[in-house]
Amino acid sequence: MVHDNRAFSEVLDRLREAGLRPTRQRMALCKLLFEKGDCHVSAENLHAEAKSAGIKVSLATVYNTLHQFTDVGLLRQVVVDNSRSYFDTNVTDHHHFFVEADGHLVDIPAEAIDIGKLPKTPPGTNVDRVDVIVRVSPSRRK
Repeated sequence: MVHDNRAFSEVLDRLREAGLRPTRQRMALCKLLFEKGDCHVSAENLHAEAKSAGIKVSLATVYNTLHQFTDVGLLRQVVVDNSRSYFDTNVTDHHHFFVEADGHLVDIPAEAIDIGKLPKTPPGTNVDRVDVIVRVSPSRRK
């Protein structure tokens, strides 16, 4: 019971520090996202996990909540292609392997990739971050 109260308190603090009102649905989704450490989730996977946990929430609410969490810096969105994006609980500077075979992401430390030179940004803009996605597939044995 003490563990549950502490987890509830941590989720409440996280939402309040981000400037978000701690609604029941935000609290439940935040707990699912952050209780197991760094992870990459799609909206569909989080929605299925919430349903399995008995949390009544629509897929639209899951999408909205993930985007709200991203907007306030709790999550990082990783767009793999125009039909797939994931939300990363690790918001530190890093990159990703995308495993084509099963569609999951694996973190790559930022220092493992050398970004040699970036082009000059358009007038009035600055680089916020550089996201590198390295697509990998199973090795073919010879």
